[in-house]
Amino acid sequence: MPIGIIVNGCSVILGGIFGCILGKKMDRGLQDKLQMVFAVCSMSMGIASIILMQNMPAVIFSIIFGTVIGHTCHLEEGVNDAAKWMQKVMMQRFGSHASLSTEGSGDILLTVIVLFCASGTGIYGSMISSMTGDHSILIAKSILDLFTALIFSCSLGAVVSLVAIPQMFVFLILFVCAGLIYPLCTPEMIEDFKACGGCIMLATGFRMVRLKQFPIADMIPSMILVMPISWLWMTYILPLVN
Repeated sequence: MPIGIIVNGCSVILGGIFGCILGKKMDRGLQDKLQMVFAVCSMSMGIASIILMQNMPAVIFSIIFGTVIGHTCHLEEGVNDAAKWMQKVMMQRFGSHASLSTEGSGDILLTVIVLFCASGTGIYGSMISSMTGDHSILIAKSILDLFTALIFSCSLGAVVSLVAIPQMFVFLILFVCAGLIYPLCTPEMIEDFKACGGCIMLATGFRMVRLKQFPIADMIPSMILVMPISWLWMTYILPLVN
């Protein structure tokens, strides 16, 4: 049973609801400071995953090629359009007080969607949850997501709760498919996969504080490429180099 995925989805929903209730009561300065704290948490989780990297060239190639694919497919534009649609639906049905016309709010929502739905921790945690029954990774992520959703919903409104739908959809697909994928993976491939997700989380942290607008949505295809490229590197290229 996908207990970790359910807990993670519920944490996003509850955080969004609490944020809407507390939005007008919470000091704006505190919101800004907590967003920076969450950015640091995202960067820290990313760095912790990156140091597990086994085959640096494979991970770098995956990120480069994956970003090219994402850019060619206009993935970031598609995610941004979906974010705007989600916000519009919430405003019409629930009277969300936030609007994507607010400067930077659409970009923040895009960051939230990628942070919740495409983090290396969430993807890896869903696979581990399916294969071993260990839900601790997703539950730890749920704690961070709860407070992250709370803070972001103070400015974006109830639309943050709606992000739990695509998040659970993505994680459930991974949960089901993990039985086919995981047995084919070596420990090195898993570590490179986590490192690739860590790079995306590190970029997400930079984007959360608006230090640099990394194309985090366009980078998502690298998560698909990293395992095959890691295997090709270890099987064919590395023996030639050595």
